[in-house]
Amino acid sequence: MRKLFISLLFAVLPLAMMADEGMWIPMLLQKNEADMQKAGMRITAKDIYDINHACLKDAVILFNQGCTGEFVSDQGLFLTNHHCGYYYITSNSTVEHDYLTHGFWAMSREQEIPCRGLTATRLVRMEDVTAQVLEGVTDQMSEKDRAAIISKNIERISAKAVEGSHYKAVIKPFYYGNQYFMYINEVFTDVRLVGAPPSNIGKFGGDTDNWIWPRHTGDFSMFRVYCSPDGKPAAFSSDNVPYKPLKHLTVSLKGLNEDDFTFVFGYPGSTQRYVTSDAMRISAIEVNPIRIALRDIRLKYYKDAMEQSPAQRLKYASKVASIANGWKKWQGETLGIERLQGVAKKEAYERQFQRWANDKPEYRDVLPRLHQAYATLHPITIERTYFDEAVRSSDLMQRAGLMYTLLYGATSDSAKHAWAGNFAKQQDKYFSDFDKHGPIDKGIFVDTYILMWKAGYAPYLGKEESAVRKKLVTAFDKSILTNKDRLVKLLSDYTPKQGKKLENDPAVALFSEAYSYVYHKDNKLQIHDSIAYHVVPALMRTYVKGIMEKDPDVNYFPDANLTLRVAYGAVKGFKPKDATYYVPYSTLAGIMEKENPDIYDYVVEPRLKELYRTKDYGRYADRNGDMPVCFLTTCHTTGGNSGSPVLNADGQLVGVNFDRCWEGTMSDLLFDPNYCRNICLDIRYCLFIIDKFAGARHLVDEMTIVQ
Repeated sequence: MRKLFISLLFAVLPLAMMADEGMWIPMLLQKNEADMQKAGMRITAKDIYDINHACLKDAVILFNQGCTGEFVSDQGLFLTNHHCGYYYITSNSTVEHDYLTHGFWAMSREQEIPCRGLTATRLVRMEDVTAQVLEGVTDQMSEKDRAAIISKNIERISAKAVEGSHYKAVIKPFYYGNQYFMYINEVFTDVRLVGAPPSNIGKFGGDTDNWIWPRHTGDFSMFRVYCSPDGKPAAFSSDNVPYKPLKHLTVSLKGLNEDDFTFVFGYPGSTQRYVTSDAMRISAIEVNPIRIALRDIRLKYYKDAMEQSPAQRLKYASKVASIANGWKKWQGETLGIERLQGVAKKEAYERQFQRWANDKPEYRDVLPRLHQAYATLHPITIERTYFDEAVRSSDLMQRAGLMYTLLYGATSDSAKHAWAGNFAKQQDKYFSDFDKHGPIDKGIFVDTYILMWKAGYAPYLGKEESAVRKKLVTAFDKSILTNKDRLVKLLSDYTPKQGKKLENDPAVALFSEAYSYVYHKDNKLQIHDSIAYHVVPALMRTYVKGIMEKDPDVNYFPDANLTLRVAYGAVKGFKPKDATYYVPYSTLAGIMEKENPDIYDYVVEPRLKELYRTKDYGRYADRNGDMPVCFLTTCHTTGGNSGSPVLNADGQLVGVNFDRCWEGTMSDLLFDPNYCRNICLDIRYCLFIIDKFAGARHLVDEMTIVQ
């Protein structure tokens, strides 16, 4: 009877915080301190976040605009994931110096490679500025007027906060605009690549193992922050010196046992914890399968090309990784929502909320109005998904989109002439590879468009598939965008007359027709933007306020928004299906079990095999003499947490977060403590690769290590 009661409770209360769920604001961590210490933490909330003293938050950085990193030495050395550093590893690689395939290790500071455009951002402090941001806002004003006042207030508050300093201020909304926090940041722009393992280590298992446990991936890379001699951020210069962080992490080699306390400290990107059943249904049940089917096509063509040569593999590696990441995640997300009956649970909670709200004028109509808004958005969202994943999937259509902007963008003739001339100068580089890439792009262009046409979401091209396919092939072959000489001639001396020729190009015309069909037919663009950017946010702000008013004793965490958060839990395995239990750690033995020289994802480096054969693990072996590789915890993570430090009860670095388990990828929408696990690289494997495999012991010697 007790089990039945618990099941019914979870069925109608999906918004109640589940065990280990939550991405908590560091400044407010005192609310969680007692719970964290009860779970095993031996430090305090002030050890994690304190504006008056150096603390753990000073060792955690935002890596560019989508990952996390952590300082591991007093010389600006930091760790992040291999997949976070992927672009900078590949962009500095050539066929002769292929750092992606063979790895890279700077054996001196002079060998460290500057990474143009890469930033590392440190949080100085944060502040609740809700009252200042909402000054002058009233319940009677329109969303447009409200947004204008808030924007003006944010600009004023931000400017005043960093006046006379080198800091930058960012103000972000929480709980759909019910609260605002300001982040004062220090942004470093001289960041250099220090080390990266070969992809057969850093990406071992590749797309095959992505999101899957057990995992055996050495997913890390190393960078260093440089600054001016006075310690402030500065553009790249040979005069710059390694940055001395206020705090760097102590690295623990003690390892973890199942049920040990851990926490993740990083920058989670986006969650949708409070969305309604309609939003969940559209996203997870309807949109995800469309995305998956269209990306199947792109992945097939690119992977076939990668098998042709090492140069092709290097060329498409980053593109495939980017496409495949979401493709696989969405599959797990949809299956998870269906398994948990997530939509039904949301609907049950909404019925409960509505009963509570019926006698409260502020909240009585919020759910019916949200339902109506999503009913209007639903067909537009499906059309946009097809456009984004089909029309925009090929290089041809992306270039056609640029031509569309040139033709119809609100710019002067002189500006168009200048832009066209600059674009013409870039065509030598593009067309130098077109002979090889063209057939691949043609296949993607035709097959994705055909799938969209079959689903009924494309402008009319005919009734028979063979005829439609022929039209698409002809459009590709005859387009000026696939002919370098014709394109350069047209763009080099661009005039309105030349624009007419471009307007009649079959590829540009096809893009224009598809774009108009999705965005302009029946005024869909205006309808979508009005509802998505004004109506829904306003209603969600009221709905979330109502949720917290309805159950005021619940400690609600705000959705992730790429701001610094703490998530905590424990090392724990899980049961993905009947008669199967996954232990929460993997070892080097598993790499050898997976080895297959005929499958690129499972090629094992000879040096790693030798170290395994001789059991030359040094001080990095566990108590059983095995070489640990990865482990699982129950911490609530998402995209952006890639590269986040995983810390033990004493706040010491024990791992680097890099993924979630496929069975729990629905955690952005709905958390299930039985399935939601984050996958972490064991810091001992990381140091073993640096020291024993790469021979870069000098990097380990920079670190503060405890046994």
